[in-house]
Amino acid sequence: MNWESFNKIAHKMIELIYINILWILFTISGFVIFGLFPATVAMFTIVRKRIIGEDSIKIFNTFWDTYRTEFVKTNGFAIIFYLVTYFLYYDLKFLQLNHGKFQFLYPVLILIFFTSLVTLLFFFPVYVHFKLKFFQYFKQAFLIALASPFEVIGIAVSAVSIYIVVSIFPGMIPLFTGSIFAFIATSLCFRAFSRIASRQMTINK
Repeated sequence: MNWESFNKIAHKMIELIYINILWILFTISGFVIFGLFPATVAMFTIVRKRIIGEDSIKIFNTFWDTYRTEFVKTNGFAIIFYLVTYFLYYDLKFLQLNHGKFQFLYPVLILIFFTSLVTLLFFFPVYVHFKLKFFQYFKQAFLIALASPFEVIGIAVSAVSIYIVVSIFPGMIPLFTGSIFAFIATSLCFRAFSRIASRQMTINK
């Protein structure tokens, strides 16, 4: 590895650290519950632009503009995901309190959980890549995830790996958590997007 290659890698790593710090600060500025989704969308927006070669953008300005303009809309999505999470948690507690009863509900909850999980894994890359109507984002994220099992596994493994690393080394949280995950997830989703687009072009011929 020559000095120029090392310098490029170091520069990208510093950028990812900077993006991750912005993600954390803007999430906190929205009292976490209201800041998480707009900050995450802003982070994925910048990561996507970097991956497709838009190197001239100013990171802070782009992050702030995206966070501000997407705040209300993305919190609409957040409310839906929060409600689904609350529903699953409440129902699981209910089943635990009524042990041995309502066993037929477990498969339903497991199905809802995995559907929500794979949709969430693809939601942010889909949101920053496509222009769709509100509920179409959920549909597209879920359908693309269903058509991309290897990418789903890759994104899930990366999320678990990052969780394990930061559990062992908590000092990594402000450095490489959200931004590294966003980079891996976006890269894998791009592969899925390209494959699906190629299939559609073949069908349309």
